[in-house]
Amino acid sequence: MEAILNQQSNHGHANGEPTGTRKYGLSTTPATSHAEHEAGDIDSPVTSPVSSPPYWVQSHTRSFSNISIESIPAGAITLQDNTDDGDSKNKACWARSVYIEDHVIINGSRTGIGAFVVWNITVETLRGGPMRIRKRYSEFDDLRDKLLQTFPNSKAAMPPLPPKSVISKFRPKFLENRRSGLQYFLNCILLNPEFSGSPVLKEFLFS
Repeated sequence: MEAILNQQSNHGHANGEPTGTRKYGLSTTPATSHAEHEAGDIDSPVTSPVSSPPYWVQSHTRSFSNISIESIPAGAITLQDNTDDGDSKNKACWARSVYIEDHVIINGSRTGIGAFVVWNITVETLRGGPMRIRKRYSEFDDLRDKLLQTFPNSKAAMPPLPPKSVISKFRPKFLENRRSGLQYFLNCILLNPEFSGSPVLKEFLFS
């Protein structure tokens, strides 16, 4: 009996593979291991499904394994399930999404001096119909400055506005990048419960 058991034990450890490894069909070959491929996916840099504007470039990328709750900057946008949460702060969200569909160039004179761009904005609400407003870039700039003054610890949750340009400000490519950046900024502000009920934001929307 002991001879049989020893023979089975030696057979289970043949080629350096434990019996349990063969039982569950696990491969110990590093080059073709499915588990290693999965591990490689976990260690790969995490990318957000939300597309940020081209001018907002992160200074570095971090792997999933290096991210921790303690490392999240104060005021940064995080995702959590608030389905059954009765927090009044979460109930402050009233917007579903924001779209900047197009723009209109307003000429200050016949020569074009003093011309500026007005953006046509649609805000989809959770209850009721959509809101349609028109705003200039300078009004976005003023909104961000006032929000930073009101919420000084939430700078990480406010993406920067698209850059200015005196030379390219009416060129189609520049205007499209600006439209995308302003839309991204407004979504970050209106869909954040900390900002959505702010008097500063209401002034921007209704003035």
